[in-house]
Amino acid sequence: MDALRHGWPLAIEGAPLLQPVETAFSDVSGEAMLVSASRAATLKLANQREAAVPRQPVLMRGAEVFDLPAALAVADPALDLQSPLKGPFKALELGWEEQARAALELARIAGILPAFLVAPEGSGEAACLKASDVEAFSDPSRLRIATRAKLPVAAAEGARIVAFRSPDDTREHVALVIGKEDSSSPPLVRLHSECLTGDILGSLKCDCGPQLDAALQAMAEEAEKGGWGVLLYMRQEGRGIGLVNKLRAYRLQDQGFDTVDANTRLGLPDEARDFPTAARMLDLLGVKEIRLMTNNPAKVDALEATGVSVAERVPHSLPDNPHNARYLATKRDRAGHILP
Repeated sequence: MDALRHGWPLAIEGAPLLQPVETAFSDVSGEAMLVSASRAATLKLANQREAAVPRQPVLMRGAEVFDLPAALAVADPALDLQSPLKGPFKALELGWEEQARAALELARIAGILPAFLVAPEGSGEAACLKASDVEAFSDPSRLRIATRAKLPVAAAEGARIVAFRSPDDTREHVALVIGKEDSSSPPLVRLHSECLTGDILGSLKCDCGPQLDAALQAMAEEAEKGGWGVLLYMRQEGRGIGLVNKLRAYRLQDQGFDTVDANTRLGLPDEARDFPTAARMLDLLGVKEIRLMTNNPAKVDALEATGVSVAERVPHSLPDNPHNARYLATKRDRAGHILP
């Protein structure tokens, strides 16, 4: 991931050299590109697949060699209006799909555009790895409790915070525990993905900040009645696509695309949250059964698939505003959230 952020190519065992387009050096070029199927679909590229799956790879060739400006025009949908005429492109057979998927997943985790020049000219020294290294990096069993402390917060002065850390990942997730822990009673749990714009800056484009505040207040009220609550604060900005890519999606929303289509045009999944890590956090806290605060039945299913028992789905909807009404409607109509 550090190599990708610095613009260094990846040498994944069994695949040609892969140069990240977004951070590449100015003199790099290549005859082929690797992109996600959803980005390929927006480019009107017939990829001989039944459906465009965001994290599936597509190997493509253009009529001419891709220099860096041409590659960036393909990779970044924010440039579609500036460079509307692209192609023609041809999808090529991909004989190293596992390695290609690993590269696209690394790009997502690193927060850069999921696009690579293949076997580029002019690239620098490569970072070497195996495709299996990506799965090992993401293994939730490596997560450990790093420390605990008392943390009085506005909603609950007796709250405690627990920090979690993995050996390689610099993102540190935390849990805020409110009320007296009781293994015989399932806590009220909110899985909240980090949102700098909503949680800290008070953005009106989403409902993240109000949801966070309301969840803490609900847990405090639960504690007053003898129950308890756990807020899992996950360091997965933009539901797993990163801050910069989330802001790119906002820019596309300003052009008229909804939140789902914006992510698709970026070649990124609309849902990339790390539910196994959330389950591991609950396990380390000794929590086996929960009452989950969510409007999204798919979140219930995702957590239950990891072994977490969800005793109840607790609705958690808040009033909309003129800036996020379309966003919430999209979550309801296209993502299956139970909202008014």
